[in-house]
Amino acid sequence: MSHVILIASGKGGTGKSFFAANMGALLAMKGKKVVLIDMDMGLRNLDLYLGLENRVVYNVMDVVSGVCKIKQALIRDKRFDELYLMAASPMRDHRDITSLHMQVLCEKLSEDFDYIIIDAPAGIGEGLEVSAAPADTAIIITEPDNASVRDADILDGVLTEIGVPKRFCVLNKVNAELMAMGAVPGVLSVAKELRVEIAGIIQYDTNILIANNRGIPIVVKHDSYIAQNINKIVERVLEE
Repeated sequence: MSHVILIASGKGGTGKSFFAANMGALLAMKGKKVVLIDMDMGLRNLDLYLGLENRVVYNVMDVVSGVCKIKQALIRDKRFDELYLMAASPMRDHRDITSLHMQVLCEKLSEDFDYIIIDAPAGIGEGLEVSAAPADTAIIITEPDNASVRDADILDGVLTEIGVPKRFCVLNKVNAELMAMGAVPGVLSVAKELRVEIAGIIQYDTNILIANNRGIPIVVKHDSYIAQNINKIVERVLEE
C-alpha cells in the first residue's frame, strides 16, 4: 500500500507547493515511485514548480468525473525515473469531488505508487476535507509570522478532527537575522504556540525562489545544504 501524505498550510504563501514538489522529487531520486496530486483548484502551482505546465492536458477533476482515465492525467517528469504529476483544474471547477472520490483515487494509485503526495488548497474548508480524506500523514507548512503560526495551529486541530493520524509541521522561510532582532517570532516561540511537532526548519534562500521560477526542484542539487536539510525533514516524517 502507498503512503499518502498531505501537504497543507493555514494560509497561502508559506511554501506548501514548493515543499510538495521537492519532497516528491527527493523520494523519486531515492528510487521510489511517486505521484503528486495538485488539489489547489484554480490556483495550481505544482506544474510550474516542476516545469511541466506545457504538458498538462487532463487534470484530477477530469479523472473523477470520468472524462479521462487515470493514466491519461498522469504526467511523467522525465528528469526522474518514477515521478508523476496529476494537475489541478486551472479554474474553479463546479464538478463535484468528494472525500470518497479521493479515497477511491488513492486506492487505485496505490497499486502502482509507493508514495502519493497531495498538495491541498491553503486554509480550511471543504477542499481541505476532501484532500485529507485518504491521508496517513499531514505536513503543515508555516512560516515565522504570528498569523501563519496561529493558522497552522488551527489547521492542526482541523486535521485531528478529520482523523489524520500523523501530523508534523515544517517552519519555512526562516530568517535568522530577523529572529535575532526580535522582528519575527523565534523557533522556540513558534514551537510553544504549536501543538504539532516541528519536523524541521528551512531557511529563507533566494536560490529557492530562483529554482521555483525555473521549474527545477532545488533538491536536484543534492549536495546543497537546502537539499540535505529537506532530506532530513523527510526522513524524520517518514521515520527512516
